[in-house]
Formats: sequence, C-alpha cells, structure tokens
Amino acid sequence: MGGIGKTTLARAIYERISHKFEGSCFLANVGDLAKNGEDYLKQQLLSKILRDKNIDATTTSVKTKLHSRKVLIVIDNVNHRSILKTLVGECNWFSPRSRIIITTRDKQFLTMHGVNVVYEVQKLHDGKDMEVFNYYAFRNDYPSIDFIDLIDHVRDYAQGHPLALEVLGSSLCKKSKDEWISTLNKLKKIPNREIHEALQKSFDELDDDEKNIFPDIAFTFVGKEKDVVGILDSCVFSAISGIRTPVDKSLIRIVDGKLHMHDLLIKMGNEIVHRTFPKEPGKRSRLRKQQDICHVLENIWEQRILKSWTSACPT
Repeated sequence: MGGIGKTTLARAIYERISHKFEGSCFLANVGDLAKNGEDYLKQQLLSKILRDKNIDATTTSVKTKLHSRKVLIVIDNVNHRSILKTLVGECNWFSPRSRIIITTRDKQFLTMHGVNVVYEVQKLHDGKDMEVFNYYAFRNDYPSIDFIDLIDHVRDYAQGHPLALEVLGSSLCKKSKDEWISTLNKLKKIPNREIHEALQKSFDELDDDEKNIFPDIAFTFVGKEKDVVGILDSCVFSAISGIRTPVDKSLIRIVDGKLHMHDLLIKMGNEIVHRTFPKEPGKRSRLRKQQDICHVLENIWEQRILKSWTSACPT
C-alpha cells in the first residue's frame, strides 16, 4: 500500500544501525534506477559500499566484492524480481554478518526470492497518528480547542495512514477554522490528489482482470466472507486467482476469513470508477452515491415515459 511508511521505516533503521557495518548502501527508488540497466544498478551498489566511484560493474560481481564483508544494504521500492536477482541473487553472495532490507509494494517479489522474514507495515494507532498529524498541522504546538472536533474528522478520514496524515496536516497548517471545514467537506467529494496518486501506484500495476476485481470488492464485498469472490468467477475474469495479487500488494486484506480494505482505498476505488464518466453516471460500471443512483433511475424512468408517449402519438 503506497504511503504507509515502508521507506520511512527502512530509512530510520538504516540511519540507526549503519555505523555498525563495514560498508552500507541505501538504494532509494530502485525501480527508477533499474531503468538504466543491470550494470548501472550494480555500479550504484558497489560504488557506495566500497566508496569507489570508478569501479567497473561490468567485470566485477557483487559476490566477489562483498561476500567477506559485513555490509548493510537497503533496497527500496522494488517493482520487479529482476532487481533482486541482480543485486542480491543468492545468500552465499554475502557474509552471514550482513543484513539486507527490502521494501516493496508487492509481497510476491519477496516470496519468489525466498525472503524468510517479512514485516508488513501497519497503519498508525494508539495516538501515533495524531502525533504525526499535529507535527505537520501545528508544528508540535498544542492545537486550539476550536480544532479538536475537526481533528477527529481528519483522524477518521486518514485511518492511521502516514502519508495522508502528513499531506493533510501540511495543507491545513496555519489555516483558519473555516478553511479546515471547507477542506474536510471537499474531501467528502474529491480525494486529495497527492494521496490518491500514491495509493493508485499499486492499482496501476494490476492486470485488467485484477483491476476489475478491485472496485467490485471496494463497492460490494468489504466485510464479506472471502468465499463470496467466487460469485465474480461467473463474470469474464477469474476472481479466485485474481484476488491474490491485490492481497500481495496490500490493497486487500483477509482477516478472519473476511475481506477488508483501508477506507482510503475504498475511496480510491470509488474515484477510479467516477473518473471514467465524471459527468455521466449512467455510463459508469458501478454506482455508490445515492444522488447518482437516483439520477440514473430518474433518467431511465423519464426515457420510458417519453418512449411510451412517442409511440402512442399518431404519426
């Protein structure tokens, strides 16, 4: 799930323990770096750990240079399995004293590479969410009593999502109460663009069948037994197999046999469908808002009346 804090947590761990290693490297947004090729990736890794910008990655293997060293490597935002094959191909490439941290939006990459210990970053709770929000909204000052109720609305909206708390806190910083109310009312209709784009990155990586399954679950099946997705198998897509990737990308969670989804992801699913025909709800594949449903039904009824009236008139 985008924006949940994977990179922030990995960076904090790196800064805390990197001094304990002979060499260390934090490869941020490695998916972007990979566009420059495998040799470029290896050159970035080895040059930072060995502190040698002139190292020739085309003739030097990662194993040869690092297997006897105690190193710390963070590979951030892996979006293809080839990246792991290039940088950390086998365990015997590294010393048992070394540590490798990988962040990704897709757990399947870790499974395919044989990673044994996987930690799924959780949303903030127990007051930590408000610490983050207050830091950005009030710069650690105590909020005025006039804002307490409004803060609760932000908390309900963000549901512990760190990026949402940061973005909303920053956008509301030093704003008046009326501006807070206006912003919160707007969020009920239109999602924040920065938050929406961060969440949609995982959705965009789904195939067509999986993209069809996601809004169906967001609209209909949240809180239902996971077995109900078999209903979708009667459609053109294979729901039972297709649900696995959204689960691996933390777009959907299965808890106690039931389907769950973060509120922000539900809103994203609504917005994705809305944007297909923003001005014509009757052409959308799914409807949720009561006003849109009523609008479509009223139009259908009016069209039927018009058709009946037209056919009854003499030509």
